[in-house]
Amino acid sequence: MITQSSPSSVKPVLSKQLDQRWQIAPAQCEQAATIAQATNLSPLLAQVLLNRDITSPAQAQIFLHPELEVLPSPLEDFTDLPLSLELLINAINQRRKIAICGDYDADGMTSTALLLRALRTLDAQVDYAIPSRMSEGYGINQRIVEEFYDEGVGLILTVDNGIAAHQPIARARELGLAVIITDHHDLPPELPDANAILNPKLIAETSPYRGVAGVGVAYILAIALAQSLGKTHELGNSLLELFTLGTIADLAPLTGVNRRWVRQGLQLLPKSKLAGVQALIQVTGLSGAKQMKPEAIGFRLGPRINAVGRLADPQIVIELLTTDDDGVALERAMQCEQINKQRQQLCEQIEQEAIAIVEDAINRSGNPAAPFVSPAESRVLVVVQPNWHHGVIGIVASRLVERYGVPVFIGTYEDEAQTHIRGSARSIPEFNVFDALQFCKDLLGKFGGHRAAGGFSLEAANLQNLRSRLQTFAHQCLQPEHLKPLVVIDAQATFDQLDLSLYAQIDALHPCGIENPDPVFWSANVRVIEQKRIGKGHIKFTLSQEGALPGKPRKFTAIAWRWGDYSPLPSQLDIAYRLRTNDWNGEISLELELVGVRKPVAIAASITFLHNKREYHCEVLQQATGKQLRILSPQGKELIVQQGQKMGTVNEHQCDPISVSVCKPPYYEVVKAAVIALENANQSP
Repeated sequence: MITQSSPSSVKPVLSKQLDQRWQIAPAQCEQAATIAQATNLSPLLAQVLLNRDITSPAQAQIFLHPELEVLPSPLEDFTDLPLSLELLINAINQRRKIAICGDYDADGMTSTALLLRALRTLDAQVDYAIPSRMSEGYGINQRIVEEFYDEGVGLILTVDNGIAAHQPIARARELGLAVIITDHHDLPPELPDANAILNPKLIAETSPYRGVAGVGVAYILAIALAQSLGKTHELGNSLLELFTLGTIADLAPLTGVNRRWVRQGLQLLPKSKLAGVQALIQVTGLSGAKQMKPEAIGFRLGPRINAVGRLADPQIVIELLTTDDDGVALERAMQCEQINKQRQQLCEQIEQEAIAIVEDAINRSGNPAAPFVSPAESRVLVVVQPNWHHGVIGIVASRLVERYGVPVFIGTYEDEAQTHIRGSARSIPEFNVFDALQFCKDLLGKFGGHRAAGGFSLEAANLQNLRSRLQTFAHQCLQPEHLKPLVVIDAQATFDQLDLSLYAQIDALHPCGIENPDPVFWSANVRVIEQKRIGKGHIKFTLSQEGALPGKPRKFTAIAWRWGDYSPLPSQLDIAYRLRTNDWNGEISLELELVGVRKPVAIAASITFLHNKREYHCEVLQQATGKQLRILSPQGKELIVQQGQKMGTVNEHQCDPISVSVCKPPYYEVVKAAVIALENANQSP
């Protein structure tokens, strides 16, 4: 745990940036060639499809053309959907009041706006409430239930919350109110006593609806209701736009129906019929764009919506997304813009203060008199400071994970007396945040989350014990090799293979996002011709690599966001990157967006050998820390063993890396076979 009242100046940590973990997907040349031929894609992108578990031409065609898939009826997959429709239709016909209880994040606010627009269009009497982030926290509560009852509400509809709200739901039922829960969060051991529950976690894992966010459940309910009432045409396409905004902003997986519907929604957004969306596009400088990509929502529209929920009144966003008045829409969009600027300033300030604290701890590590423990020693980072805004500390936690490569728990005091702490956690693949919070549950007040992120509160008196407990948990599940930022890479490419034609083909893989990320390539032995800091801590490069024609290297401009502290980088590097374009004065050029660098790797040996009648491939890499043996199995599993170590790491696509003992079967036998094969190869004339 690191806590300090007066942070010192920030120092660059160049070695940390160069000390990344690169997880490179195994090349599957034969399968990639088959898929490339069937789809007319580059073999590089066929390899990307294989990395997404798309292993046949038929699967590839469905992925590239998701509208070809025949979807099951949601009425079949969501068992409580027919009852939900019955409750809503009765309420509409009987003119009973319906109340929506939403949430203050982008998913919850777009869900609320979506159902408000839909129900009003379908002649329902409907209103909404969203709990206060600052004073009440997440989810429906008893105050909201009591107020709904006093207002004469007959049916409560939760969106993006409610699946764990046992007491508020029980109170609503006591008062005679009907309750429909629509949520997508993990299921508690016992479900609340609602009349109906719509949650994709309750349906089959093979269902295309399984990955929808809260806004996806709301969309399915709204469309099914309109179909039941014979009024589908009255809704138009506006709900699909809201679905797209919320799905991308909530980082929902872009698979199944999410991929299909988001793809359609992205085509609608540039010419949106919603006044609020057009106003938001205008203030973010996206007006005139011919197409919208997920990153435009993820980095431009979504943050402005989320910022309001973090720092201000969610009603601003609800009015933005439900108004048909252009003037009101522009006014609300401008408010979103100003609040987001405030959010950016807070994040930058808190991040710099947190980095200074951590760097000070690293500088003091090894001093027995120092009460600080560096991230490398503790294997988890806990930073608590007064006067930080808890609405944005989760964003800072993510940035610290990116920088230091360890799980981060960050908190701030909620009162002047500094007796109570509220915090957020973000993680790395090998560390389960929710399990860690469960491990510390006797020290915590409220807590919740999932594998990658969570929230928690505790009495300040328990802080030291929490630090110790989290360190114990981290040492149980993390090895030293896990404590490096992870870069997941699809395939190796040379600069000769990079052109606008390849970039255009990547469009066929869009929309990219969670579970379908933008392709990441790597190139070896790249020369840094020029590098300079630009903007707020970014680095712009001119890079070159020798091409197929001797003496004619290929050159590219590259950008590395937020790498200013790591400048200057060495002149020769292996680089990992995404492809981007730059439109300057009507001339479009290809650029690289760096996501990783490392010192060029020297391959000391590379052979193929047989073991148990199966063909394996192995390489010996010469690194600064010694030799490293990498063995690739026929199934695509990769075993990595550092010279002199008894533990190795197994990487398998779509799975978290695991630590294994190379002194025990079956790893001992395959390592021994590889070593013998290497020795025999060295003895060959």
